[in-house]
Amino acid sequence: MDRLSELVLASASPRRLDLLRQIGIVPAAVDPAEIDETPVKDELPAHYARRIASAKLDAVAPRHPGCFVLAADTVVACGRRILPKAEDAATARKCLGLLSGRRHHVLGGIAVAAPDGRRILRLVDTAVIFKRLAEAELAAYLDGGEWHGKAGGYAVQGRAAVFVRAISGSYSNVVGLSLYDVEAMLNGLGFRS
Repeated sequence: MDRLSELVLASASPRRLDLLRQIGIVPAAVDPAEIDETPVKDELPAHYARRIASAKLDAVAPRHPGCFVLAADTVVACGRRILPKAEDAATARKCLGLLSGRRHHVLGGIAVAAPDGRRILRLVDTAVIFKRLAEAELAAYLDGGEWHGKAGGYAVQGRAAVFVRAISGSYSNVVGLSLYDVEAMLNGLGFRS
């Protein structure tokens, strides 16, 4: 295989893999970074998204010399607060309660390394407005379990789509990876799919 078409995805996210396939990019390998993703005290969401994407790239790129490496992180931010990935229903309920009836931001940190060592780091900001959630619809969503492992406790590509009144910016960023930006970054570094 031509090295200019070999991409390693530094992510365990099946959504990111699906998104890349949607635009005809099939990574040669998937190699999750497995880094500490704990926010630093008082860290702002935009800084966190860029820092984690860059740290993932730093962890994985040395393991794949001569390849393009793509790393990303998605942060749901409510004001200055970084919402966690919901690992239990109580966390999901708390996140969705904060988002109910409000505008929030989904920040996508994207970091790409080229085989020659050049790197690009970009932050994508998508504003999302949720309708006010009634207790019955919140309970039904939580019962479905779709929230598990999702930043901010929701998956916009699933049943939570009915919560969204408006989106300003990249829809695929909210799913997990801004395809517009990924393609532009990869093309800028000479990647050929």
